[in-house]
Amino acid sequence: MAKQVTFKTIFPAVSVPLNDDYSINEKEFRVYLRWIKSFYDKGIKGLVCNGHTGEITGLTRAERKRVTEICAEECGDIMTIISGVNCENTQESIEMAREAKEAGADGILLMPPHMWLRFGMNPDAPFEYIKDVAEGADIDIIIHLYPATSKAFYPVETLIKMCKEIPHVKCIKVGTRVTAIYEHDVRELRKHCPDISLITCHDETLCVTWFTGMDGALIGFAGCVPELITGAWEVFSHPEKHTLKEAQDWSDKIYPISQAIYGGGQPSGEAHARLKETLAQRGIFKSALMRKPVLPLDQEEKDWVAEGIKLSGLGKVDMSKYE
Repeated sequence: MAKQVTFKTIFPAVSVPLNDDYSINEKEFRVYLRWIKSFYDKGIKGLVCNGHTGEITGLTRAERKRVTEICAEECGDIMTIISGVNCENTQESIEMAREAKEAGADGILLMPPHMWLRFGMNPDAPFEYIKDVAEGADIDIIIHLYPATSKAFYPVETLIKMCKEIPHVKCIKVGTRVTAIYEHDVRELRKHCPDISLITCHDETLCVTWFTGMDGALIGFAGCVPELITGAWEVFSHPEKHTLKEAQDWSDKIYPISQAIYGGGQPSGEAHARLKETLAQRGIFKSALMRKPVLPLDQEEKDWVAEGIKLSGLGKVDMSKYE
């Protein structure tokens, strides 16, 4: 099968299993990736490693590159491989993007420098940052759009400028999380940048955000319950073949596990821990261990996850088929 790089698909933000000493369990990670790859024909044409779900802020620079290498080795023959870049300065971001490319990534998910979350930024800084990294690393980019309530949010005018003037910008991970602004900005981007892929990252309100006519999703959720996400995506991506009732039915199936993991709020370190607990309870990971400062779940939280799994009709996965 010839590989076709695409930015219009479901991208699971993959988790990384850990050993008891907090080192990466590479063997189990590879088995997990083969399971993810098995959903290729159901709509998962790519994956994202080193996202927040993949504990990017808890991994060293060398580990991030190694994670990308493993993903490329296991899935890069047919799937689009995207690696997250999270850095506080432009030059090191370029270096990390180059390392991702060397490791086999087809593109990067470029997060804003996190100092902007605390202090804000010059209005021209986001454009210059994306442009410099794109040109410096010569790699395609998914822009990671942070919530509209944060100081690191990019206004739609800035996004349009990025899409029109930076050829390596191929996609926006739309994480606006304010519904009115989300819909307005998606409509504006469709009008001015019709060739740019727009994908939601709203795990906690996935089906709602698909109603605006998106090109896919980039969500940790797809790496833990892909059978639900791909089933729903079939309906939303082919509305001419399906009914509103079918869309509502899939949303109803997703809701219990969504509540168990995200609790109605947007993803956080604790939500990622509940997502990894879901992977463990489904038999996909042997351990739900997270790197500190994210703390282990208590029994009440584990029971909450178990109830969500049950209500969403999810079962154990036979991972021996992928070993």
